[in-house]
Amino acid sequence: MTKLTVNDIRVELTTTPKEKTPDDKLGFGSVFTDHMFIMDWSVDKGWYDPRIVPYGPIPVSPALNVLHYGQSVFEGMKAYNANGEAVLFRPEQNFKRLNKSSDRIALPELDEEFALAALKKLISIDKDWIPKSEGTSLYVRPFLYGSEEALGVHPNNEVKFVIILSPSGSYFKAGLQPNKIYVEHEYVRAVRGGFGFAKTAGNYAGSLKGQKKAQELGYSQSLWLDGVEQK
Repeated sequence: MTKLTVNDIRVELTTTPKEKTPDDKLGFGSVFTDHMFIMDWSVDKGWYDPRIVPYGPIPVSPALNVLHYGQSVFEGMKAYNANGEAVLFRPEQNFKRLNKSSDRIALPELDEEFALAALKKLISIDKDWIPKSEGTSLYVRPFLYGSEEALGVHPNNEVKFVIILSPSGSYFKAGLQPNKIYVEHEYVRAVRGGFGFAKTAGNYAGSLKGQKKAQELGYSQSLWLDGVEQK
């Protein structure tokens, strides 16, 4: 397969830029920038057609494999404004972990160097979306998912890699201060031989029941115990 470079990235700029949300009105993960990065993979072609396009819906089939079998992984990192420049903190480690997650659920691995170059190009286009106030950042969400239109449990023969950007404030509504944590004794997120270490969609779906319980009891988050010894 041909090694991709940043020069292979096709760029289509939006003709209808969105109005930016003031920093003091930002929540977490609910506002998105003008553009996103998309790249496709197939068994025959490998990774191909890297592109930066206007942010918007991605058409899907009701038979899309990922909707039925959950073959999807993601990462999360942040870009900050530092004297007018966009600064990332060890993004190469996030792409290493993304590949580790992908390997666990049989998704194709990315060229980490190219993925980082693509992210930097996307941020350079949407750099004006990076909030400047203390406690804010541009949240970066890279993700892969099986995009094959086919039922039947099997590793996908078609995959999409997408990066979206979201100017955000604090993840917790209470802000950066001590948060109440509930120790979860009933449910677990990881067991020996499982994929609790991987940032998969299913891993997070399995956490929501415990998270909901914690919130109903007045806590901000759950502390998960060892799946075998409950320690």
